[in-house]
Amino acid sequence: MKTESFKKYLVLGILFVFPLTVYLFFASGINNFARLPVLTDDVDEVNLWESYNGDSVFLQDHITVLGFWGSDLENRELDAFNLNQKIYKRFYQFEDFQFVMVVSNSLEEEIGDVLNELQKGTSTDLQKWKFIFGTDEEIENLFNSLKSDVKLNDKKSNSTVFIIDRERKLRGRDDDEDIGTLYGYNTTSVAELNSKMTDDVKVILAEYRLALKKNNINRKK
Repeated sequence: MKTESFKKYLVLGILFVFPLTVYLFFASGINNFARLPVLTDDVDEVNLWESYNGDSVFLQDHITVLGFWGSDLENRELDAFNLNQKIYKRFYQFEDFQFVMVVSNSLEEEIGDVLNELQKGTSTDLQKWKFIFGTDEEIENLFNSLKSDVKLNDKKSNSTVFIIDRERKLRGRDDDEDIGTLYGYNTTSVAELNSKMTDDVKVILAEYRLALKKNNINRKK
């Protein structure tokens, strides 16, 4: 009788655990089992830039989604919505995670409108959406420090966003199945945000969770 009960629970356990394991494997993506490649070292710091709320914004010691909106805010509204829905709402509770959008000087009022639109219909805290303001030259210099194959338009704007790690290194893919080296993610493509960017954000957050655990273990020794 006990043997039959044991077999019953064993079968039920396998039926439950195996599908869950398979799901987690594919949901996380194969890329989660390796570090996200470093494509560029020493991305410029931004702490001296003017920000929307007046606080200093740092790339150092943060995991940052960095975007360039320039003076082209009208064409970035859909990008902002896609990013908020597909990436920000999913990961914003991670302590050091932030969005930093680079905007042309004197557009503070317009950014307030963008935030109001993003806030509609959601209770998500948008405090980790950060905006910094610069001249065309400053925006160009920051963008060029990424050393990517992406170009800004004449409004110093682009629909691509980039993942910058806590050491101000640009992370991406050096073996992407579609384009080879993937420096950033197209925010007009919900499919790319859902698959590639979501997967890669998971990877880098997992890296730092693991590093934090190792540091805590070492401190206890």
